[in-house]
Amino acid sequence: MTVIQKKAVNPIAHLSAEDIEIIGKELDAIRDRVLADRGERDARYIRKVVKTQRTLEMSSRAVLLFSLFPPAWVVGTAGLTVAKILENMEIGHNVLHGQWDWMRDPKIHSTTWEWDHVSPADQWKQSHNELHHRYTNVVGKDNDLGYGIMRVDEDQPWHPMHLGQPLWNLINAMFFEYGIAAYDMELGDHLKQRNLKDPKFRAKARAVGRKIRRQVLKDYVVHPLLSGPSFLSTLAATFTANLLRNVWSHSVIMCGHFPNGVETFEKTSIEGETRGEWYLRQMLGSANISGSRLLHIMTGNLSYQIEHHLFPDLPSNRYQEIAPQVRALFDRYGLHYTTGPLPKQVASAWWKVIRLSLPNRNDSRQPVAPAALASSGTA
Repeated sequence: MTVIQKKAVNPIAHLSAEDIEIIGKELDAIRDRVLADRGERDARYIRKVVKTQRTLEMSSRAVLLFSLFPPAWVVGTAGLTVAKILENMEIGHNVLHGQWDWMRDPKIHSTTWEWDHVSPADQWKQSHNELHHRYTNVVGKDNDLGYGIMRVDEDQPWHPMHLGQPLWNLINAMFFEYGIAAYDMELGDHLKQRNLKDPKFRAKARAVGRKIRRQVLKDYVVHPLLSGPSFLSTLAATFTANLLRNVWSHSVIMCGHFPNGVETFEKTSIEGETRGEWYLRQMLGSANISGSRLLHIMTGNLSYQIEHHLFPDLPSNRYQEIAPQVRALFDRYGLHYTTGPLPKQVASAWWKVIRLSLPNRNDSRQPVAPAALASSGTA
């Protein structure tokens, strides 16, 4: 496994191939225990979250019918923001991962759920579940790493256009759902190849267009019209809720993939990758956010990004339970478990965005790229 590494010490040089496979078996055992223990308490949890989210959204939209009055605007906007965050993070993201398919409930199933998001569920599942989680933090393969628009590692050639990446990242944060829709349908690649007439791309684009129309009609036409004289204030409230939801989800994703301490990998590192090496890549290529139980729910339990990357199909409410076991495994094998409070992780991720927008301080410096394990017996 080749880690793109700037430090003098390779963080996995002390591990043998046997160590890596043992780590994989121990993680498999953790996963198997949770799978065997899934049951009614998990089902009650997700049903309670869904009910809470729907009640909060309906009541907030009802309050916004009177949004012409400032107190109603504040209360309704805050409630709608929280409802949208819950729907995207703890419900939509995790339902679409298939975490609750074992319940066989058609109302909470990855094949039937369509979320409050401009990216169609089927396109998101293909780009996120099948590509991102397969190629976690592999530069040039994982679009979630920099969203395909940013320089994410010192080894990547610098270009003057990268000076603007803090601005691009801010804009992406504000309209994050649209950015996700764009790279779910691989808009950037098709623009570069001037291949916008490709039938598959055009079919995806039409699906995104239909989803955007439905979302705009619901949020910016129907509900504001129902508010009558509060039309403009309800419109502003809904825009604010969507904006805050986008910035929040962007921040959570950035904290899980981009702060200091998270490793990136070369494309060649995954050739012939074993299950143990795949697990190790998830461990090194992810970061957590520490905080309260409420914070974890509001992040969709992606505050346990390490555990989520290791076990993307386990119920999200179990990540907090298994996190100490995973961290103990890190400690036992001398690996760094990257975690920290939300402000620290957000600042770290943004600092990296700004730092990598500039040329390397010493362009003549040769970065260290440890050799693959196959020839040395270490990973």
